[in-house]
Amino acid sequence: MSIGSTLDRVDESTPTEQFIAWTVERFRNRRLVITTSFGMEGCALIDMYAAQGAAPTVVYLDTMFLFPETYALRDRMVQRYPLMTFVNRGTSLTPEAQEAIYGPELWQRNPDQCCHIRKVEPMRGALSGADVWVTAVTRSQGTLRSNMPLIAWDWQYQIVKVCPLANWDRPRVWQYVRDHNVPYNELHERGYPSIGCTHCTARVEGALPTHYTRAGRWRESEKTECGLHSESRP
Repeated sequence: MSIGSTLDRVDESTPTEQFIAWTVERFRNRRLVITTSFGMEGCALIDMYAAQGAAPTVVYLDTMFLFPETYALRDRMVQRYPLMTFVNRGTSLTPEAQEAIYGPELWQRNPDQCCHIRKVEPMRGALSGADVWVTAVTRSQGTLRSNMPLIAWDWQYQIVKVCPLANWDRPRVWQYVRDHNVPYNELHERGYPSIGCTHCTARVEGALPTHYTRAGRWRESEKTECGLHSESRP
């Protein structure tokens, strides 16, 4: 019996694995891509799709300012999931070229502009031609994400956006990672609950792998989001 015949409808009560199976079947004739920054949630989500026998393209944005540990994790993920295609769709603008155009340390003077250049705009290209965007954001990751639906139209990128882990929290993700031996960034064990670029990510005192906070991101400003998940509705 096909998944489609047993899961004609999904809602908040649908178990995550069944919801993921539904997305695989529902969008099997569409171009579905998973995006990840190689945070713990993203690694868990990739493993869940692999467990379904799915082999979607996994897109990441190399900002050229990632931690060495993040690059190492990427390599481990590529090796762990050989059926999946990992594609870097980050900007081609080098740090040296950015400094020449915008001046030194743009991330400090205007972090919103830096994120726009190195994340938001590259994501437009990464999702161009795709039909379905699967991401590992959760509602527990902050106020701006607290109403994230499981599946909806994303106005910013004009694409169907699917968030299978919307109702998960970090302790649940950590348990899944441990139970399934999923690779994860070792910085999570060194007090980094959320990991982005080196210039804009700081250690949070006392943070454990079971904790999630954005307190270590853009610590010198009120900024908490890079803009990838900030929709602008018409």
